[in-house]
This record gives sequence, structure tokens and C-alpha cells, in this order.
Amino acid sequence: MNTNITRLLIVGFLLGGISCARNPVTGKRELSLMSEQQEIAIGQESHPQIVATMGLYENKQLQDFINEKGKAMGAISHRPNLPYQFYIVDSPVVNAFAVPGGYVYFTRGILAHFNNEAEFAGVLGHEIGHVTAKHSVRQQSSQLLTTLGAIAGTIAVPQLGETLMQGAQLLTLRYSREHESESDGLGVQYSSKIGYDAVQMANFFNTIKRIQDDAGQKIPDFLSTHPDPGDRYKRVQDLAKNYQGAYPSQYKVERERYLRMIDGIIVGEDPKQGFVENNMFYHPVLKFQFPVPNGWKHQNSPEQFQMGPADGKAAMILMLAKGNSLDEAAQTMVKELNLTVLENGRTTINGSPALVIVSKQNPQQQQQGQPQQQQTAANTLQIATWLIQYNGSIYALHGLSSAADFNARSGSFRGIAEAFRSLTDPEKLNRQPDRVKIVESPRDGSFSEIMSALNMPASRLQELAVLNSMQATDRVTRGTLVKTIRR
Repeated sequence: MNTNITRLLIVGFLLGGISCARNPVTGKRELSLMSEQQEIAIGQESHPQIVATMGLYENKQLQDFINEKGKAMGAISHRPNLPYQFYIVDSPVVNAFAVPGGYVYFTRGILAHFNNEAEFAGVLGHEIGHVTAKHSVRQQSSQLLTTLGAIAGTIAVPQLGETLMQGAQLLTLRYSREHESESDGLGVQYSSKIGYDAVQMANFFNTIKRIQDDAGQKIPDFLSTHPDPGDRYKRVQDLAKNYQGAYPSQYKVERERYLRMIDGIIVGEDPKQGFVENNMFYHPVLKFQFPVPNGWKHQNSPEQFQMGPADGKAAMILMLAKGNSLDEAAQTMVKELNLTVLENGRTTINGSPALVIVSKQNPQQQQQGQPQQQQTAANTLQIATWLIQYNGSIYALHGLSSAADFNARSGSFRGIAEAFRSLTDPEKLNRQPDRVKIVESPRDGSFSEIMSALNMPASRLQELAVLNSMQATDRVTRGTLVKTIRR
């Protein structure tokens, strides 16, 4: 009873702190949990974490272009006084995103897939639209209110809690789709205002759909936070044509200038950040390698490399350890991760000094009034850690599973850690990334014929077709600029 009363008091307190403000895009008064200063502060706090996770892609010409167009668009937007900032992040994923306060990010992957400035401008307008319409603030408000409603329902009828929370999640997905559609409209408006043909923004949704279809990523629309790209193509095309009918002008596309600008951009994974090949992870810059078991999924970032079996019951994570010595790194790790050490010992791994530590994570402190969860082998995280001193750094290679599964997994963890070794293969050390190379079509012909004439492998034809926003049978005239991929 006391716990339920406390929850209801929290609900009342949070609801009491909600104020109303006028949305600059819709003009309507709506619930707001965040001031503009708080939005900017969130952007400032988020930026270092985004950079640490994804890294920045250095290309002065592209960065200057994005800054120029971004500042111009910010100035004609519904919130011209925000301190907009624009960045290129070093990721092959085709994506763009924004965080509150005017921070807008483009991956090098999406920049490589644009085929003209107008496509870029449309997506830029879409992302600025998320900021000007305060979608993050509105999403937070809606999530809080629906979650609070679910909590209140749980208090009254505990057995309905899970159902109510699922309903709340589906409702916030609905809000997200509405926000995406609203930003599409703002993308048309903003890109048109700075002189670009917003029909090209619609065309880019066809590229997104092809990437999705090739990757097998299609999910039911009612469970997606983004509307289907095929549906967005038709809607955005209609919005663009209506805008151009109402405001006739010479709207720019600028295909050739954009393609010249992205000549040389890295496409796909950058080997210098590490890469997996033939069940082995190689890091050419840090000069080490270790195996990745067959069938294990993996994810790489500047901060860490993660991998694990498809069943999700175990994982291994490689990261830099904190400390100037093995002992200092061990002490820091145990303290920061709140571990109880079960066993430890010194060893050597292929010539490198190392510490091996087996530990379990202590249960989190329960809030006052909450019952202490009984710790069992099934809900206790057990960790095998190898701290390896190599080339002036200390690496932590963690193997994680539940204590119940640990003995069954420990052999795999140990086999991977003990295979950590120096990378000496010149071919791996000197591996170069794939880059977009812009060339002129040597003759008239179908796209597939032109790629063949340019010595592009047939196995990459579909990838190149998507990259160029063309079909294999599309006709290409001599002298037309096309994207190829070279190392």
C-alpha cells in the first residue's frame, strides 16, 4: 500500500511539473517538459557521446558544404535563433538524425548514397524539421504521459500492467510516425525555400526502400516508427509538386556538382577501424587480431567491439581498460562494474603479460520500500576478463553470460582470449577501404553494360545500382557521371 501511494505521489508530482507552450511549427499550445535552454543542454551533453561512439568523418569540402546549407536552412526555419551545428559521422549505415538543440548528423553512408544536392537538402530539411517541431520534446511528453497512465493502471489492476505497457508503447510508435510525416512536409518546405527541387527528396525514399528490401529489413508498418518508404515517396512527391505549383521557380537539382564533391568518400566498412574476415577480427592500426566464432554476430565501433552467439545468451566485448598497469586496470574495473572477484591469476598470452579475472556482478541496490530480488544463477551476470598489456595499451576482453551458463561458455571465452595476438600480415595491415570513384560513362548503354565496361564485378551490380539510384536496365548516355567503387 505504501509503495502504491508513493507511486501515485510521483505521478502527481511529474504531472504537476508539466507546462504548456506554443509549438513554433503548428502554432498550437501543447504540453512541454523542456525549455529551449534544456534542449540545447541535451544536445551539448549528447554530442561527445555520439562522437565517441561513431567518430567523425574528416572531409573539409563536404563539411563546409553541409555547414553552408545547414545554416541557410536554419535561418529560414521556424526556429532561426537556435545554434544549429552539423556533423558527418564515420558510419557506413545510411542514416541521418538530429538531437534537441539543433545538432544534426549525417553518416558518410548516406552522403555516399545521395545522387544530387536536392536529395541531401530534402533530408537536411527533414532533420531540421524534427528539431523545429520539437519532436523529441513532444515524444518525451507523450511517452511520459502514456507510461504514467500505464503505471496508474498497474496500481489499480496489477495483472493488467504488461498489457497496458504494451499499449503505451504502440501509442508512442503512432506518435513517431506522425512526427516523421510532419518532418517530411517540413523537409519539402525548407529545401524548397533554399531553392532545391523537393521531388528529389521523394526519389531518395526509393533508394531507402531498395536498401531495406536488399537487407531484408522490412517490418510491418504498424510496428514501425517510420512510415513505409514506398508510401513516403508518393506523399512527398505530391507535397513537392503542390509546393512548386503554389510557388513557381527554377528549383535546383545539382547532380554533377554533388557527385564531384563526394568523389573519394569511403563506402562500407573502413578497415582502419577494424574488420572481420574469415572468422577473424583484424585491427590494422592497433595491430592485433583474435577469432570470431562461426555464426557469431558482431558489431564494431570506435569504443568497443562486441560479438556473441545468435541465441543472445553470451557475449564478448573488447575495449580499452582504464589504468597504467594491469593491477590498476583490474582495481578500476572491479570498482566501476561493482564486481565480486571469484578467482584471478597472472598469465602470458602470446608474449603479452595478462591478468585473468573471473567475477560476478553484485545486485543493484534496491530502492527503499522495494523487495530485494533474490539472486540466483539464472539472474546473476558472471564475467571472465582477460586484461592484456599490448603495444603500450591495456585491453579488456570480457566474456559474459549468466552464472548458470558460465561453465558451458567459459571454454569459448578462453579460446578466443588466448588467441589474441599480434597482427603481422602485410595484406591486412595495409588493407584500404572501398571508395566512391566518380567517372564518365565511356559510351551509351544500359547501366549494367556501363558497369561491365568500367570493370565493375558482376557480383556488385545490385549494390552499384542502388548507389547510383538506377536499375540495371536504365539507359546511360556517354559522358554521364556515374559512381563506381575502387580501393
